[in-house]
Amino acid sequence: MVGIISAMQEEIQALLHELQEVSTTEKGMRTYYTGTLFGKKVVLVFSRWGKVASAATTTQLINDFNVQEIIFTGVAGAIHPQLNIGDIVIGKNLYQHDLNAFPFYEKFEIPILRKKFLETCDSEKLLTAANLFLDTYHQFIALEDSQLFEIQHPKVVHGDIASGDQFISSLKKIKKLNKAIPSAICVEMEGAAVAQVCFEYKVPFSIIRIISDEANENATINFPKFANSIASIYALGILKNYFS
Repeated sequence: MVGIISAMQEEIQALLHELQEVSTTEKGMRTYYTGTLFGKKVVLVFSRWGKVASAATTTQLINDFNVQEIIFTGVAGAIHPQLNIGDIVIGKNLYQHDLNAFPFYEKFEIPILRKKFLETCDSEKLLTAANLFLDTYHQFIALEDSQLFEIQHPKVVHGDIASGDQFISSLKKIKKLNKAIPSAICVEMEGAAVAQVCFEYKVPFSIIRIISDEANENATINFPKFANSIASIYALGILKNYFS
């Protein structure tokens, strides 16, 4: 069984619509939707925002649903100039940009684990699935929705992601992140926490992030609308290819 997590209900709504043979379980103020998606047994859940919420959800998912793999999907803010709204980031290494236990550990280093970042599992299949989705992009995404968010030529990028319990919305913070973690290309609030739990439980982890904004003062889009009509549909298209 594959566990699929998002931070917001809107980010997996399209997947929920496609889920077959659905059963639900209520645990820890979360609803876990178990069923079949494109012929694959899955469990879907939205974790809520932030590292604590996503770590708690991931732990429950692993302990109660016997998942062999976890995929996180959702939106992120770009902190690299070559990323645009609508681009897909398949995560490579995940950093907690707000973790600093100095002088006991180096900045970003996870206590006890002594790792500054956590790697995702082999991403080739997910990268292929994302590129196949872009080949059939307009079969999934309505033209008026792509025009609304000025999505023109979306691309897939394999890169590092920075996670932290704060919404990044200023150029000053972006420059600080660029200097601290030069390899990070986007920023969000959950991925590295999920990656840590998966690492400790030895569960393969992958992450799909859809760029919704440029994490600056102009980051004022309608997030629920973007998550529902863009990010959710991206996840549907990518995972349809991934599970085939």
